[in-house]
Amino acid sequence: MPSCFHLAYHVTDLEDARRFYGDLLGCREGRSTDTWVDFDFFGHQISLHLGEPFKTTNTGKVGDHMVPMPHLGVVLDMATWKPLAEKLTATGLEFVLPPTVRFAGEPGEQSTMFFRDPSGNPIEVKGFADTSGIFAS
Repeated sequence: MPSCFHLAYHVTDLEDARRFYGDLLGCREGRSTDTWVDFDFFGHQISLHLGEPFKTTNTGKVGDHMVPMPHLGVVLDMATWKPLAEKLTATGLEFVLPPTVRFAGEPGEQSTMFFRDPSGNPIEVKGFADTSGIFAS
């Protein structure tokens, strides 16, 4: 089995989380109770528990942008990233950083977008045409 990460964090409403992660992002729901729900987040396990979300600040400087820290992120291939970016844009989702290309023509060129879930948790979704650039220096 390939390695995958597990991350557990707080959300304020499980039904809002189900609509966002399940319906909007297309993540398959796993086990749940009255106080938490698991999702397959693009091949990784996230566990969303009822509680107060972690505090974030826009202190991560990447290129010309200040991005929310800490944040959850995932790296996708462009065949998956592009339709997701188009779907999220079409729904009118409010972006912290709309779909854009960073480091164009450089090692590590990537598409990215930042947004928040209904509880305010920041999420970055990156897309790479060439995954060998993920760890480019």
